[in-house]
Amino acid sequence: MSEEDNNVEKSVSITPDEILQILNEGTLDLEGLMPYGSNYTFLCYVHTDTHKIPAIYKPVRGEQPLWDFPSGTLAFREVCAYHLSEALGWNFVPPTIYRDGPHGPGSVQFYIHNDPEVHYFTLSDAEKDTLRPAALFDFIANNADRKGGHVIKADDARFWLIDHGLCFHADYKLRSVIWEFAEQTISDALLSSIVEFRAALDQPTLQAIFVPLLQEDEFKAMQERTDFLIETKQYPAPGPGRHYPWPPV
Repeated sequence: MSEEDNNVEKSVSITPDEILQILNEGTLDLEGLMPYGSNYTFLCYVHTDTHKIPAIYKPVRGEQPLWDFPSGTLAFREVCAYHLSEALGWNFVPPTIYRDGPHGPGSVQFYIHNDPEVHYFTLSDAEKDTLRPAALFDFIANNADRKGGHVIKADDARFWLIDHGLCFHADYKLRSVIWEFAEQTISDALLSSIVEFRAALDQPTLQAIFVPLLQEDEFKAMQERTDFLIETKQYPAPGPGRHYPWPPV
């Protein structure tokens, strides 16, 4: 990504709804493969006549087979994570859609400019405390891979959560680096958001979003995990089994 391209993108002020429209309707041009990923992940630009934004494209055909997640479903889970974040009102997953691309259909997510040297383990205690909703989000999403590097800090100091292909399994698989709040009481404000989300899961609007992307048992398990938080009013505790991802960053 050239300095000129960076300047073009940063000079444009667009809303989340506009970002979604560009991601859905724009032309997708690949820049190159992202390093270190286990699946094929491409940095790209999505452009229309008036806007040009950076994005991360994860084609289904680039997903490595997994023994526990159904083949060809990771892109759907990326999209589900975005909708979960929005439905909870916490808005920390970048706009993400499912569409066709140069290597076939896959997830396309708005790219957040960030310092790659900053991750969960480099944050101050005060910064980590602002990520209390992330721990609850990961439990509801059943995130099996919340590495430290999946918590990023944007150029404007806002925190974002990325890489959610290994979420929403029907079996409990939570593996995370965010355990500072284990067994603490959930605040009234956060609990209220969870209660409202759970009620919305029984309504056609949210069901129309999640049901086509998840298997029936996965959707039901998400409802049950949400119910658990409402009943206990506490952050989950680690375990059973391995509760950290590997590698941790």
